[in-house]
Amino acid sequence: MIEQDVLRRFLFETLGIRGEWVKLNTSWQTAKQHQQGSENAQLLLGQGLAAVVMLSATIKFSGSMILQAQGDGDFKALVAQSTHDKKIRGLIRCKDEVANGSLESTFGKGQLVLTIEPDEGQPYQGIVPLEGGNLAAALQTYFEQSEQLNTRLWLVANKTHAVGLLLQELPSQNSDTADWERVEILANTITEHELLEWNCEELLYNLFNEDQIRLFDSEPVQFECSCGRARIERTLRALGAEELESILEEQGKIDVGCEFCGEHYVFDKVDVSILLQEERIARSDTLH
Repeated sequence: MIEQDVLRRFLFETLGIRGEWVKLNTSWQTAKQHQQGSENAQLLLGQGLAAVVMLSATIKFSGSMILQAQGDGDFKALVAQSTHDKKIRGLIRCKDEVANGSLESTFGKGQLVLTIEPDEGQPYQGIVPLEGGNLAAALQTYFEQSEQLNTRLWLVANKTHAVGLLLQELPSQNSDTADWERVEILANTITEHELLEWNCEELLYNLFNEDQIRLFDSEPVQFECSCGRARIERTLRALGAEELESILEEQGKIDVGCEFCGEHYVFDKVDVSILLQEERIARSDTLH
């Protein structure tokens, strides 16, 4: 059976090592159809989405994780987001053509930002320089600097699929150095073709058939944008009456487009008047 649009978690039973595998197809195709950019840029978005799904699954939380790579090169920004229940979306901002190469050659001088936005509580953010041959290398640097956990990632995407593999020490019980090195050496033998073609069980058997591995049930992944008219209304209210009325005077309407899904939200003078009236009522109630 072909596995796609799923995350699989696995655990080395006798070692302090865990892993994750993800393969995106329909969710990846839906996410990228709303984004403009060269093939190289689109493929990097696929890698980013595969990565953020796995990274969000390494922690227990309710909310979303956002991966952002931004720089001053031909590739300006990559944003990939996954909620705790594997709803993904992403966007890219870049020139029409982005050469294939290291992160420095595509993004220029930049940074990698990982943000955890819990449904309750304060956001947490980690930042590292955007350096290395690829996105997986930059993320490994992040874990080395901020988490002090041995972590290895393999990310690959083609026109139809985006795939990721992650291996990581368990936080509470650092694995034996020799065990970690052996597992890492075995994992490094995998090719991009094998990552794209193999299902999770096939991959684990071919790489680690001498180890006892517990493979957990599939967790579905799907594209879903969290934009909505109510969220756009909150943003417009924050702009204030003067700014909104200025836009209306100049354009006759306010047209807000979502960069993740392409949805447009249009507000005419009546809509804005109602928004501002609701804001005044809310403020009045607060004062009382």
